[in-house]
Amino acid sequence: MDSVRGAPPYREPMLLFRNQRDGTFEDISAVLAVLPNASRRGVAFGDVNNDGNVDILLINTGEPPTLLLNQTKNKNHRVLFKLAGTKSNKMAIGARVTVRAGKLVQMSEVRAGGSYISQNDPRLHFGLGAEARMNEVEIHWPSGKSEVLNNVPADFIYTIVEGQGIQQKKALPEQFK
Repeated sequence: MDSVRGAPPYREPMLLFRNQRDGTFEDISAVLAVLPNASRRGVAFGDVNNDGNVDILLINTGEPPTLLLNQTKNKNHRVLFKLAGTKSNKMAIGARVTVRAGKLVQMSEVRAGGSYISQNDPRLHFGLGAEARMNEVEIHWPSGKSEVLNNVPADFIYTIVEGQGIQQKKALPEQFK
């Protein structure tokens, strides 16, 4: 298609936007300028190396995938939750987690699928900024049951089993500048 005059390009540059948390986004595509234009059809997000930062896997057409490792260093806190259903489905698909940390309130849901031919990390990732502790973690399981955890430290990967609470926690590496 790239050789057909007047046709839209087949290989395109990457676009990346940062959520400003005020209803707007900042275009930070310049950080990806090292990547060549390509035809990409899928993307998956997840913490590939268990460092607490969300990495990106790009599905390229006719080429191997591209893995973008997030090596950001800062003083922000984060947490990941791996949920396992017992009464609900084992992957906890449909479970909804609400995290309250200081003035911050965030919600995420375990989903099946993500993008075209892609599956995101089923663990739920929350960026907590300066908050080193979550006041409350509320889990609504697909079975209709709910659990509330209080005063939960940040900077861990938690495995939570439906009806049994936290079964495992693994410390995330420090990521200070």
